[in-house]
Amino acid sequence: MKFRRRSQEEPEINLIPFIDVLLVVLIFLMLSTTYSKFTELQVTLPTASADALQERPAEIIVAISADGRYSVDRSAVDGRSVELLTAALQRAAQGKQDPLLVVSADAATAHQSVVNVMDAARRAGLPKLVFAANKSSE
Repeated sequence: MKFRRRSQEEPEINLIPFIDVLLVVLIFLMLSTTYSKFTELQVTLPTASADALQERPAEIIVAISADGRYSVDRSAVDGRSVELLTAALQRAAQGKQDPLLVVSADAATAHQSVVNVMDAARRAGLPKLVFAANKSSE
């Protein structure tokens, strides 16, 4: 008696259901990450339409670079400590009546550098402080 050997069929993997599942997961991830921005705080910033000043008050301009270096009225401050910055602000304020401190910080400046300028202004007795910014193109 001769038994006939059946030919071995190689198993076949059907990829179409796998691709369908991956597309559904991909669509789900795309939709869920799109809505993640709505979990942030919604802040409406105030707008101002003030007239331009006729007279410019006595200004002291403090520039802060991205790496935290300071410049007071276009002269570099040797260190990064609050005490050195306070001394530089006091020197710049001598002879000026009611000066306005303009803080011009780089967009990539660390928050601590700006807080140091505010602390030095308080120590130097300069209560008027404004921040310089570019006008939005919108």
